[in-house]
Amino acid sequence: MAAITAALIKQVREDTGAGMLDVKKALTEAEGDVARAKEIIRAKGIAAAGKREGRKAQEGTIASKVVEGANGETGYAVELNSETDFVAKTPKFVEFSEEILGYAVEADANSAEELLEAKAGDSTVKVAIEEAAALFGEHVKVGQYAKVSGEHVEIYAHKKSAEMPPSIVAMIATDKAGAAVAHEAALQISAMGAEWLTREDVPAEVVESERRVATEKSLAEGKPEKIVPKIVEGRLNAFFKEVVLLEQPFVKDPSKTVGDLFKEVGGSATAFVRIEVGKGEEE
Repeated sequence: MAAITAALIKQVREDTGAGMLDVKKALTEAEGDVARAKEIIRAKGIAAAGKREGRKAQEGTIASKVVEGANGETGYAVELNSETDFVAKTPKFVEFSEEILGYAVEADANSAEELLEAKAGDSTVKVAIEEAAALFGEHVKVGQYAKVSGEHVEIYAHKKSAEMPPSIVAMIATDKAGAAVAHEAALQISAMGAEWLTREDVPAEVVESERRVATEKSLAEGKPEKIVPKIVEGRLNAFFKEVVLLEQPFVKDPSKTVGDLFKEVGGSATAFVRIEVGKGEEE
């Protein structure tokens, strides 16, 4: 059994938003297993299912573009962070984010780490970022980075307000037929925040965790044991409709799913990604 330290309690509190006493009880029941403690907290309805709280908020913008290649198209998206929205919305900061995006495309970077090591003039992107910090008078860094390739790639960049630069970028790769509804799918990704393309893409450990939570919640509600499995499957299907893109109800017409959109045009989606400013990992 892992020691239930103050640091461990603080970690679970930040991740779930639950109170100290509830967290301590859950950790005790879970014998110090953090993942299991979170499941217990969710099963008891203390924290909202699937929420990831406590991440450090950051300001900034996301620069993105699609580039045509010999085998299709590739979409690139770079989050550039600043300390304040005052700096993030300045024309110079937005221009600098586009400059960094250009280096990403030129290097065909596959990750933020590769981007930082990419060439930027006579130096590297990492050095350019460090120099920019002095220019803007704030800490500046590359946050999330994404690259998506396919026959067709669609990008939707969302601004939360007219005076601010894009803070959410959704990119989706489709086949040629799927391109007809790719824009609608990108809008859906931006608005509804799906995490996986199909239910088969959801990691087995995530499914099992949801199954345990649904089972414990059903029993806690006093449901008869013989019907609990059926209730659990229903709750799992509801979970998939929330986090799986092709199973989500289409926001403009909830009578059909996003998957139905692609079926109507005889196309398919192959990959997608969603980046939101301030939602990346802490430094």
